[in-house]
Amino acid sequence: MRRIDVIGAGGTRLAAWEFGEPPKAQEAEGAGVLMLHGLMGSASHWAGTAAWLAERHRTVALDQRGHGESDKPVGPYTREAYVEDAEAALVQLGLAPAVLVGHSMGALTAWQLAARRPDLVRGLIICDMRASALGAASQREWTDWFKTWPVPFATLDDVRRWFGEDDPWVERPNPARGAFYAEVMARSEDGWRPVFDPAQMLTSRETWVTDAHWEELAQVQCPTLVVRGLDGELGRAEAQEMVRVLPHGAYAEVPEAGHLVHYDQPEGWRAAIEPFLHGALIG
Repeated sequence: MRRIDVIGAGGTRLAAWEFGEPPKAQEAEGAGVLMLHGLMGSASHWAGTAAWLAERHRTVALDQRGHGESDKPVGPYTREAYVEDAEAALVQLGLAPAVLVGHSMGALTAWQLAARRPDLVRGLIICDMRASALGAASQREWTDWFKTWPVPFATLDDVRRWFGEDDPWVERPNPARGAFYAEVMARSEDGWRPVFDPAQMLTSRETWVTDAHWEELAQVQCPTLVVRGLDGELGRAEAQEMVRVLPHGAYAEVPEAGHLVHYDQPEGWRAAIEPFLHGALIG
């Protein structure tokens, strides 16, 4: 894995991570993949997916603004800024026309970019992201949830245990969830803290939770796969309606997976998306 810096909206420095050896130019033509993590995530969360994708295709994951090793400016954390960042990554890395793979907020960024710049996107995978508005109550719940975090954590084991077992939002023990959050913690003088600013995460979130995104979804012209975890946040009825709205939509679900589909069930995730990717990348 090698880091490539990208300059996003407003001069924000973004860390893009290319997995594996870059394919030869003739092999990589038209076969790029850009992966976009969700809110509070990082490019590293795509490592499992990239391990098999990079064997045949140029595969890059982006630390989005405010996340991972990318800059964490005061702002903006608008939808426009996130979409412009992803667009800049595609252009500067020479990936286009690419397949975009997005999880949660990253999926929304991906389909907004696909609607805006169809020339840059040849295929799209939307992972567990709703098109409907979540509402102001959801934002209040998240604000209250951040206040429950026992920061700083003394050890990474404490991080894994809290997010995997003790977090009031956890219905049953989920080691994958604990590992997911352990990847976005960094050691500080008094313990382990998130690499992101929770206030910036809330700002990022409030720019989309109160709005619906069906109109932009309907503008996506490339083949699109909507994937949900059976126990995730995207319900089956809404997912199937998203497929109906998309001009070229398809549907897949992963059993025994929650919101962190690719992290909860990596083998099921691969089985769900690999046939679509094969067609989108070589078709």
